[in-house]
Amino acid sequence: MSADGEQRIIAVVVTHNRLALVRRLVERLVTIDGLHEILVIDNASTDGTGDWLSNLARIESAELSTKVLPRTLGTNRGGAGGFHDGLAWAIDRGADLVWLMDDDGIPEPDCLERLLAFDDLDFWGPAVLAEQDRSRLCFPIRLPGRSTVVHDMAAVRGAARDGLIPHVVIPFNGVLVTRQLVDRIGLPREDFFIWGDDVEYLWRAREAGARCATVVDAHFLHPATDELGTPMMLGRATYNHSPSDLKHYCMARNNLVNLRDYRGTPSALAFVVKTAWFYSFTRPNAARFRLSARAMLAGLRGDFTGHQRYLA
Repeated sequence: MSADGEQRIIAVVVTHNRLALVRRLVERLVTIDGLHEILVIDNASTDGTGDWLSNLARIESAELSTKVLPRTLGTNRGGAGGFHDGLAWAIDRGADLVWLMDDDGIPEPDCLERLLAFDDLDFWGPAVLAEQDRSRLCFPIRLPGRSTVVHDMAAVRGAARDGLIPHVVIPFNGVLVTRQLVDRIGLPREDFFIWGDDVEYLWRAREAGARCATVVDAHFLHPATDELGTPMMLGRATYNHSPSDLKHYCMARNNLVNLRDYRGTPSALAFVVKTAWFYSFTRPNAARFRLSARAMLAGLRGDFTGHQRYLA
């Protein structure tokens, strides 16, 4: 707590080669009341992000230069490494609450205020909306106790209880995490690089008994990713296809490891079958099927270095 008993809230932003987006985000964050500091983790960007951050005091407003603290990593360690370091840094700087987000999203001006209206949670966040169409969710979610996946805010509002969707949160997109929870469960897995580190952290929090929820009236905007939740098996299932080999390699490897560790062998095997089906029948692609197999075998062996061959 700060000297006056107020909770110390620190935002952590992880960025890589998206200068225009991180500038937009930081410029929004400095206008939000209640934030004490904004820590920006630059994953060894090559687009001028590091220069902009290091020159804030000279080229930007006084508020921006005094409230924003940058740190540029020596190598690109992905979102997983960035959030690992950023969350540790925020805790070291005395945060009671840490507000975590990627560089390509942006909170609505009242997002933090609406999140803070709920003070009996451990890991909670806003509804993440498609920036191009705010009636849609950016990431489809499965509502608690239901088998259906929903894609629009109308369904979310209809399912809310007292303004919350309990047990559901889209991690690292404007989520708040308490210092007490970090003390209990530790930091995100840095070896995942990208994809699945956020889910692993959420599942770890749930296993520890954390109170998790989505605040329906708090909104965080994010570019829509239409490849997520691609229908398969005549619409009876979906698959998180990505045209990026890097993203797919990390998704296949990390998702299999998460399912094995938290949901058990049957769920992991089901994911292997889904992957084989998707790239054999839904979108036939022998090369992508082989990449998936390499990634999954690497994850089972505990090898989290194979993604490096796909880095630009």
